[in-house]
Amino acid sequence: MLTKLMRHLNWEKTPVTEDIHAREWLVTNGLGGYASGSVAGVNTRRYHGLLVAALTAPSGRVVMLGQVKETLRLPGGDGIPLTCEETDPRHATFPGQGCLEEFRLEDGLPVWRFTKAGFVLEKRILLPHKQNTVMILYRLLEGDSAVQLELRPALHFRPHEEPVDFPLDHPYVLTVIGDRYEISGRPGLPPLRLKLQAEKPTLTVEEDFRREIFYRVEAERGYESLGSLWSPGYFFTELHSGGSAALVASTEPWSIMLSISPEEALRLEEERRHRLLLSAGRQVREDFARELVLAADQFLITPTTRPEEAARAAAGGDEVGTIIAGYHWFTDWGRDTMISLEGLALTTGRYREAGCILRTFAHYIRDGLIPNMFPEGKSEGLYHTADATLWFFQALDRYFQHTGDRLTLRNILPGLQSIVEHHIRGTRFGIRVDPADGLVRQGEAGYQLTWMDAKVGDWVVTPRRGKAVEINALWYNALRLLEGWIREEQGEEAARPLAERAEQARQSFNRRFWNPRRKFLFDLVDGENGDDPVCRPNQVLAISLTHPVLDEEYREPVVAAVKEHLLTPVGLRSLESGAPDYKPRYFGDIHARDAAYHQGTVWGWLIGPFVDAWLKVHPEDRRGARRFLEGFVSHFEEAGVGSISEIFDADPPFTPRGCIAQAWSVAEVLRCWVKTGE
Repeated sequence: MLTKLMRHLNWEKTPVTEDIHAREWLVTNGLGGYASGSVAGVNTRRYHGLLVAALTAPSGRVVMLGQVKETLRLPGGDGIPLTCEETDPRHATFPGQGCLEEFRLEDGLPVWRFTKAGFVLEKRILLPHKQNTVMILYRLLEGDSAVQLELRPALHFRPHEEPVDFPLDHPYVLTVIGDRYEISGRPGLPPLRLKLQAEKPTLTVEEDFRREIFYRVEAERGYESLGSLWSPGYFFTELHSGGSAALVASTEPWSIMLSISPEEALRLEEERRHRLLLSAGRQVREDFARELVLAADQFLITPTTRPEEAARAAAGGDEVGTIIAGYHWFTDWGRDTMISLEGLALTTGRYREAGCILRTFAHYIRDGLIPNMFPEGKSEGLYHTADATLWFFQALDRYFQHTGDRLTLRNILPGLQSIVEHHIRGTRFGIRVDPADGLVRQGEAGYQLTWMDAKVGDWVVTPRRGKAVEINALWYNALRLLEGWIREEQGEEAARPLAERAEQARQSFNRRFWNPRRKFLFDLVDGENGDDPVCRPNQVLAISLTHPVLDEEYREPVVAAVKEHLLTPVGLRSLESGAPDYKPRYFGDIHARDAAYHQGTVWGWLIGPFVDAWLKVHPEDRRGARRFLEGFVSHFEEAGVGSISEIFDADPPFTPRGCIAQAWSVAEVLRCWVKTGE
């Protein structure tokens, strides 16, 4: 029997200061929807809300329930606000200060514990799996007499990526159906259904239209930071010691929303999470690895925005699956999905989902490319990427090594052959093989096609038009993998052209990319400004992949250079600190942030390729490789508690930035944690 995983934020170790607003929690529903907020109970981002529902296209993800203002009324009438919104940008309000005793994750789910005058109240938030439903559970653990709980829901039906001043231009209509309530708003959206499951619950209808709620992180990021919320009134109930109440909000039909009680939903979700840990096996016996398994679960979803895709998969007896690249604002990205697949799905024993994801993306191969991303609420992907398609080969190789699923491999094989053929002939965005040396050139004005993809308007921050080091490492790896698969399926004669093309690419790569002066690899050759000699992390892929393109004589100096110039406790810098464009902090408005995005900013996912490269050079040093991961253990209590951020500042103290939970960050740390275990 597995014991519960507990991660406590204790105020004896963590003073209740501004820091508590910077720590955030996240619960997801397996559809791409989520609930999230600050530990303090104050919404600080446009993306914060208690129910951000994943709706079918063209709606996408919509903030349906923004906040619930909670007030605990003690005997004698004293009202203790537990959570509320910020209304004054000059002050950092913390309504629970003095009574919030503890915040913890229990099997990855958030729990708050409030104490006041001998009363102890516990709150939990749960999203039943594969439902757009949130359940907020309250239980009075201790108290000599009854207390009153007042809950005022506040909402603004708003696409989650729209600014907080998105107009409230449609009236909200409250419909009462006995002890059930429906709120209708914008056309095309389902109503929000509300029910307080408690002893003698009541709703006092008292419409409240509150202006200028302040969202501090939006202000820091240079976006509109003042928005409005509407409330239909407030729920009320009494709690006795040991008694409980639950506010349930949903966009699902009543029959689904109320099909299970909150207590049963909690038990079922706990059982589901324990099964995930059992599926991952004994290789994740350490608590940190087990927490990473639960963090990984947040990104594996069944997309609701593409029902046609689901119907097509079901007709063939399959399921549709994908990976959310990061919370809160990313959708599913091809590159991130392929890099993350092994850590999220294969290391955790979720082979069925991994196969579904690969087959889903194989369906979208167009002109030798897989989609770079699926925009929010859209059913068609965008294809502006040179590396996602080549990562597809690596992901399929890892899947086949774990599962031996030759049927999936055979079904996808024609698509892989078409990818190589299109690259040789030339495909979209200037992606083509140079016949002179067998290396891949990419680039088209106005596009950034590699993972260093920051772009503001017409400004491409890190232009890499030419022959990029990681693109060609991935190209060689793809050729060698396809060569092996074709040899097994069709024989030596069919595989020979691929072997010859791969050998040409290998020789050209080592001749062109090795920088004898600096003793590491050029990041780009044949670029618009010649060869790029700065130290960037992309070169580790020339060593880390299944088939390393870099000759052995060059591997140790490359790994040493990356370790010296780029390694931090939480990943690799995207640029060496001595470079003219180096930016030590990722902060400010969008122009300032994107100027720093790949110009020094640390990326957590890059620790994975670095660990792989390290072990290729130092195969017996698993203990040393494990040390490169240890900085992520303490990070688990920063930013998104229980997950790993997208990026970090380039200089100490390596402040976490960007998304609070990033798929490839979690995936690569989990994969390498297992790989470096005893």
